[in-house]
Amino acid sequence: MLGVILAFPEKRWENYTLPVNGEPVVKLTERRLSMAKRIDEIITIVRKDKLKSYSLHVSNPVPVSARNRTEALLKALPDEPFFLVEGNMPLLMPFLVNYLVSIFYENEPEALIPVWNDGSAEVFHAVYEPDSLREAIESAFAEGYRSFSRITEFLDYKPVSIEELAKRNPKTTLSFFRVKNSLDLVFVEKTIEELKARGEFF
Repeated sequence: MLGVILAFPEKRWENYTLPVNGEPVVKLTERRLSMAKRIDEIITIVRKDKLKSYSLHVSNPVPVSARNRTEALLKALPDEPFFLVEGNMPLLMPFLVNYLVSIFYENEPEALIPVWNDGSAEVFHAVYEPDSLREAIESAFAEGYRSFSRITEFLDYKPVSIEELAKRNPKTTLSFFRVKNSLDLVFVEKTIEELKARGEFF
């Protein structure tokens, strides 16, 4: 399956190149995604004016001019089902990606989205069927919504309980951690060291 990384900052403080142990967070996210056996190709959606910078860090940057992340994804939407992740999720767990992709192929829903017990959906850590997603985004735009978090209202998606998965493997929840500032980097770097100490490949 195709892996799609969305590294499209909307606000000035958003930065997908913050260094984790000397490497940009987006590069580490790409590496983690590439470790998933079910992912055979990866593209990264970036701002057109940042293409030169991101070309140094990711393998296949796709430059887009857009007003927000949702519009950027719509413009760069692939022709095949894909796994979507945001570029600031360096603790992405390959085993979880493989599991979600497998479930998607078994059920072939419009989308397969991990959901917390409180009902909040991890829309940037999900599998999508492109035609259905295109229709959903266009419907959301028609209703005046621009945030990608509202996309679940326009999709007939299959939810996957994060807490149920975490009961089987506690590391599941690390997959959803986002690096938003320098304080988050401390947690990520500490977690990586702990995983390495336990023999986890990182």
